Amino acid sequence: MATKKVTVTIPEDLLEEIRAETAERGLSAYVADALRLKRDRDRLRELVSWLEEEHGPVTAGERAAVRDELDGLDAEHRCRGAGGTATAGKAATA
Repeated sequence: MATKKVTVTIPEDLLEEIRAETAERGLSAYVADALRLKRDRDRLRELVSWLEEEHGPVTAGERAAVRDELDGLDAEHRCRGAGGTATAGKAATA
């Protein structure tokens, strides 16, 4: 992948913290990852705005339903990670 050197201004205290934490990876890799995450978040916000314009805002009930579903998925992942087989392998034995 091609790269290009740029100059940015970063608060000194933040730069010191990041350099201390990223010694092995390097500052450039850390900044590139942070910029990708920010860009992805901005794109996601644009998508949410567009969807809300098209379909209306998400209701409290819809948010609660999604949180419940995510909680269920998290519980299943914890179970599988702990060596549990409550649902793991059902498809393989069916």
